[in-house]
Amino acid sequence: MKKLTNDFYSGSDVVKIAKKLLGKILVTTFCDNLTSGRIVETEAYAGITDKASHSFGGRRTNRNEHMYKEGGVSYVYICYGIHTMFNVVTNKANTPDAVLIRALEPMEGIDCMLQRIGKKQLDNTLTKGPGNLCRAMGIAKTHSGIYLNSDEIFIADDGSSFSDEAIAASKRIGIDSAGMDALLPYRFYIRGNKFVSGRPVK
Repeated sequence: MKKLTNDFYSGSDVVKIAKKLLGKILVTTFCDNLTSGRIVETEAYAGITDKASHSFGGRRTNRNEHMYKEGGVSYVYICYGIHTMFNVVTNKANTPDAVLIRALEPMEGIDCMLQRIGKKQLDNTLTKGPGNLCRAMGIAKTHSGIYLNSDEIFIADDGSSFSDEAIAASKRIGIDSAGMDALLPYRFYIRGNKFVSGRPVK
């Protein structure tokens, strides 16, 4: 298993990167607790041209400043004052593209994940949806701006991949206010995977 390099994140097509992240492994190591999961659902946000993006129109605030860093940095924010959302910044510096990691299939450290999220047994809700994912993996807003080749948080490739037939695309979830951009097929997920959030596309 090898950490992804900066070249992976620095590509100019955030939609392609969102699709390529499927099958990769998100790893966190906090307080000697290693947890990991295979990425099975992502959403692309195309920077300043995407009305669903926090950086649409070049908006730049304290909240989204990490989106303007070079690819390979985390962007973590709180949604509705409740849910923590973990994003992967892509492209070059000052081009604020990002990929939201929406769901994982748990791999290592499941007992630790269960304890963090307050569950006794593993079921499909453990890392289903970005809020549960962050709770299970121990990711907090304070982890925004971390380089994803660090020891605390990184994404790795273990050689596994999904066929094109196994990958589905749909509109993104919960962004209806983005007008026509809400209909863009920028969400990717693994067909039939029980940890995927939202309803599958028929």
